[in-house]
Amino acid sequence: MQRLLTDATALPYLLFAMAFDAEGRGCLLETGGGLPEPVADGFLWLHLDLVDARLDGPIATGRLGPPALAAATFARDGHQRVVAEGTSLGLVIADRTREFSGRIEEEPAGRLHCVLGERLLVSGRRHATAAAEAARDAVLAGRRVSDPAGLLEMFVGHVAAALDASARRFSDELDAIEDRMLDEDQPDDPKPLAPIRRQAVRQHRQLAGLSAVFHRLESETEEADDDLPAAVVRMAARVVQRLDSLHRDMLVLSERSRLLQDEIAGRTAAETNRQLFTLSILTALFLPPTLVTGVFGMNTKGLFLGEFENGSLLALTICGAAALAVYGVIRRLGLVKRRA
Repeated sequence: MQRLLTDATALPYLLFAMAFDAEGRGCLLETGGGLPEPVADGFLWLHLDLVDARLDGPIATGRLGPPALAAATFARDGHQRVVAEGTSLGLVIADRTREFSGRIEEEPAGRLHCVLGERLLVSGRRHATAAAEAARDAVLAGRRVSDPAGLLEMFVGHVAAALDASARRFSDELDAIEDRMLDEDQPDDPKPLAPIRRQAVRQHRQLAGLSAVFHRLESETEEADDDLPAAVVRMAARVVQRLDSLHRDMLVLSERSRLLQDEIAGRTAAETNRQLFTLSILTALFLPPTLVTGVFGMNTKGLFLGEFENGSLLALTICGAAALAVYGVIRRLGLVKRRA
């Protein structure tokens, strides 16, 4: 549901609102008269634009959850975190950014702020992100969500699915690089590996922060004085299991890319050493003939073989003999055998 810049709304900070009934069916609400009230048998989802300064009023009056919790969650701090207050929960999680043209970035560098209550979920962002819009479209297409925790799980699942797709693509590209390395006719080129490793490291960094948030949430639900709903406890366990599996896959990709880069660097260094060794052998072979030609090229009186009829041929013979003598010494020292 795109909004034009010329659209006039009573609540400019409210991007959309959805109400869910007891069976988990959701529908969009008209918001001309103010913020919707919580649903009796279902729950309410509000998605906000956190850039709007007029949000301070609803936050202070508790319309978006406990005031202190909402203020801390919707703050400008972009670190991924989780805060619990009674039966409510505040989270800041990674999300993929969406450009004005509609293109969605692969790296989840954006942030989605969420306040989770028993019958209320308030989400917000400062830059356009993808998870909330994808969840809204899925609900409008017929997907049912029984509680706010399930909707939050949809947000995280959207990010995890994107990271999983990137991990599979990285794995396929690493497989292609390994195949080229095993083919002796193909040169070892480290250039295709650098962007893969850079993107994998950046996405792994975001995934590590997201995984830490839900590990912290899982530890919060295990405390004896915990008041969080049972649905949140079950959701945290499922999300942690999925993120841990994805985290292991990302670690394997990072390790594979590092090992491939080390192997390519080692093979490149070995090839360079072989070329330098060949150059050294050739330099040693041509050094004595160069000395001989240098001697016979001196413009001095009394230079031997200067009056000899076949002096040039004899000088060339001396050059060849000197090169053969050096080659024999090299073979005697075993340098040519060591190269083989």
